Amino acid sequence: MRIFLLSFLTSAFLFSATAQTHKSTALILIDIQDFYFSGGAVELDEPQKAGEQAKQLLAHFRKNDRLVIHVRHNFQPGGDIHNLVKPIEGEKIISKDEVNAFLNTDLNNYLKENNIEEVVLCGMQTHMCLEAGTRAAHDLGYKCTVVEDACATRDLTFSENTVPAKQVHYSTLATLKNYAKVVSLEEFLK
Repeated sequence: MRIFLLSFLTSAFLFSATAQTHKSTALILIDIQDFYFSGGAVELDEPQKAGEQAKQLLAHFRKNDRLVIHVRHNFQPGGDIHNLVKPIEGEKIISKDEVNAFLNTDLNNYLKENNIEEVVLCGMQTHMCLEAGTRAAHDLGYKCTVVEDACATRDLTFSENTVPAKQVHYSTLATLKNYAKVVSLEEFLK
């Protein structure tokens, strides 16, 4: 009887700890907006591919009843959140004017109100708003995970030098490994 009771209590504790971890993680989708897609004002390299990955990540969070936050930059034309990751009722939408999604918004307060300890981030552009949001989340004490293939960016030019989008993307992710766990969607879903 004691062994059964001990086994039951251990199982109950592990379930409770798992449920707590489950509920203490939020998804932050950053700037997956129309203007980054084909025909938009700031077309990125392979935004459709990244958007499809973000859609799968979003479906995973919805299926598991985890907190979802959509961040959108106040920019027109094309400022709507893309149809691939369109918010549904009950999902928080943060509108921002800064690169950093935490700056001059209620994002940090919203995470704290919901007892969030870990954030999973993806979005556009990798080297700008995704990077700034990840660094800020880390600095505010959140455990961070970036889903790298649910992010996209573009070629950058400085003086006469052009850095291809793929190199911009991977160099940013290499830096972000100091602030976050960087994984593919496949790795995250395992």
